[in-house]
Amino acid sequence: MIENPRPREVAAIDIGSNSFHMVVARIVGQSLQIISRHKQRVHLASGLDIHQNLDQAAIQRGLNCLAMFAERLQGFEPENVRIAATYTLRQAQNAHVFLKRAECLLPYPIEIIPGTEEARLIYLGVAHTQPENDRKLVVDIGGGSTELVIGEKFDTHLAYSKHMGCVSYNQYYFVKDKINAKNMAAATLAAEQKMESIASQYRKKGWKYAVGSSGTIKAIREVLIGMGHSDGIITSKRLNQLTDKILSYKTAKDLEFQGLSDDRKPVFAAGVAILSAVFSSLKIEQMSYSDGALREGLLYEMEDRFRHSDIRTRTADAMAAQYHVDMEQAKRVKDTAEMLYSQIEPQPGLAKSELSTLLGWGALLHEVGLSITYPGFHRHSAYLLRYSTMPGFNLEQQTVLATLVRFQRKSLKLDEMPELNIYKRKHLYPLIRTLRLAVALNGQRTEEPLPTIKIKADKEDWQLTLPKDWETNNKLLAADLQQEQEYWAKAGWQLAIT
Repeated sequence: MIENPRPREVAAIDIGSNSFHMVVARIVGQSLQIISRHKQRVHLASGLDIHQNLDQAAIQRGLNCLAMFAERLQGFEPENVRIAATYTLRQAQNAHVFLKRAECLLPYPIEIIPGTEEARLIYLGVAHTQPENDRKLVVDIGGGSTELVIGEKFDTHLAYSKHMGCVSYNQYYFVKDKINAKNMAAATLAAEQKMESIASQYRKKGWKYAVGSSGTIKAIREVLIGMGHSDGIITSKRLNQLTDKILSYKTAKDLEFQGLSDDRKPVFAAGVAILSAVFSSLKIEQMSYSDGALREGLLYEMEDRFRHSDIRTRTADAMAAQYHVDMEQAKRVKDTAEMLYSQIEPQPGLAKSELSTLLGWGALLHEVGLSITYPGFHRHSAYLLRYSTMPGFNLEQQTVLATLVRFQRKSLKLDEMPELNIYKRKHLYPLIRTLRLAVALNGQRTEEPLPTIKIKADKEDWQLTLPKDWETNNKLLAADLQQEQEYWAKAGWQLAIT
């Protein structure tokens, strides 16, 4: 009798500004079965000082929580765990200190994701846990930022992340946890000002359902149920009633509401102020609550059977179209780069496999900067890939793409390479060399396929083997490759051509 294989288990961790969450799921057939949830209030955002550095106490609270999570993840393979960090680590100037120390506790990379990517993943988590496929508005108020998304089925149409969160607003508008009408009005007005730039765009797009996710909106819903609104629906009228009740207290610790936990009290008033501003700015009539959030989005995207397509491929294709990339040339460079890299890394591990995927996208998008101007186009390409909104890519992946295209040609000023957290510079050097050779070998932009080319790599010394007499018949290419040898030599690398 053949035993059924044990179902695959996957885990996602959300390193939020207020709380850290971990969810573990089992893949059963075509569905995800949540088997455990873990949550720890860390208040990471409250550790940011005026210079946007995290203090040691906040770092330690975060590390203590991750150490606990690590116990549950023992035995998990790297491909079965995703960890995403949001607003506070996006803002923290010393995020690298936290990430370095976290490496010792968890053998999995921590991705710092852009605000729009956070919004997309939150929407994905909600979309998978809501029965309605109609157009919906999803709002998620976190500790440091608020994400607002309009989407349909599993696709997002509009996604923004605004710098307004219950922890940061509590620190700024409710100093020493004091509650009064003036503080409440100031916090609400500030949030309305943040909403001003996107409100009309959202109202114009429209939605059928408004859905809230995560802790702030969940707490508001629980309190409203405690006040007698058993359906748990949030409306403007009910928010106003709740605000009036909040203003009957002098400080946050005095708050007494059925359904409000003690650790949520300090940031509750700030959360209500932000949600009230979102309601008034977008003219929301009513909002329901969804258990799905960022961590569920991470889980669903991790397992191939739940991916409707790799969002990053769609992003790369859309970007190539937007900047009028010559796709025939881009594909030639991509095919050559992948052919060369497969000879260097015939059996790449997980990390190198991910890097080889990024090499492919870098090759596809290496000429996006031509849409600006030819001189220095590699620098323009790097800027666009680093600072554009690219759904599906985290900040580190965008930095890797930008670095690859920045060093695709001309002199190798390697001291200008940015610092990375997940990867090391030495991981990127083979990719840079590979892309440069792919660009040089396709410099003539002809449709004629390249002959068989072999590459041997020994750390800094690479050997390129070309067909006999090929250089003689391609003098321009020979000159380009000779120039490439000189660039490599100045960087301390060696390129031999036989």
